[in-house]
Amino acid sequence: MSRGVTVRVPAKVNAQLAVGAPRPDGFHDLANVFLAVGLYDEVTVTPADELRVTCSGPDAAQVPLDATNLAARAAIALAERHGIAPHVHIHIAKDIPVAGGMAGGSADGAAALLACDALWSTGATRGELLAICAELGSDVPFSLVGGAALGVGRGEQLTTVDVGGTFHWVFAVADGGLSTPAVYGEFDRLTAGTVVPEPAASPVLLAALRSGDTTALAGALSNDLQAAALSLRPSLAETLAAGTAAGAQAALVSGSGPTTAFLVADAESARKVADALLTSGTCRTARVAVSPAPGATIV
Repeated sequence: MSRGVTVRVPAKVNAQLAVGAPRPDGFHDLANVFLAVGLYDEVTVTPADELRVTCSGPDAAQVPLDATNLAARAAIALAERHGIAPHVHIHIAKDIPVAGGMAGGSADGAAALLACDALWSTGATRGELLAICAELGSDVPFSLVGGAALGVGRGEQLTTVDVGGTFHWVFAVADGGLSTPAVYGEFDRLTAGTVVPEPAASPVLLAALRSGDTTALAGALSNDLQAAALSLRPSLAETLAAGTAAGAQAALVSGSGPTTAFLVADAESARKVADALLTSGTCRTARVAVSPAPGATIV
């Protein structure tokens, strides 16, 4: 029990985010095609006298270190189920953009859950871990699973999606974050008085993933929250235009934003687009990554 457990966990991009009308519980039904991408946080848990969270890395100052942190909530949830005091030090080494629409907080929750399960030898089943993930948040189950998956319901009900190749991405990180509830609220405002279709996965997009066809995937990417994110942060349109002008095959807001995602043909194109985005002055930094990537993994 004296040694720690470290888990590496990926960011995600939404290849498709189809959003339905608001439900009575305030959530929205989704058809959410997740791809895990190779930007990672590492979460280490070690025994301690009390629950404590620390964080290092880019934007660490923006990460809450109290019981609202999903990593802390994950430790508490697992401990309560197994009659264990959640006395661990959770250290988050951040590399996933904070409040950027790439599920960094959700990733940390999934990582802390897997790490605490190993540290405490709870013997929890995969199903139990996924159930706790779903209680923590809509994106947390996918952070545990990784790879590619279709999420329905709030996004927490997952079905694995086959991917036939490697896809290259550039992510432009904006200054500041966007509140996910605020973006959904703006989506509701923009769609008020209209008939919002039931969300469904695109067969064309799923076929593009299966075949590994970047050009076909570029034509099928979609995000129903993009208009809301652009309404709240109009400057993102300049970032999208800069990446497209530099040769990206497709550009979209990642999830609820404000990170923007650019699908490119290969590693050389990724470097070119990332350099152009940095030069454009429309983003704070640009990151290159590939998908799919494995889910939360003990290292």
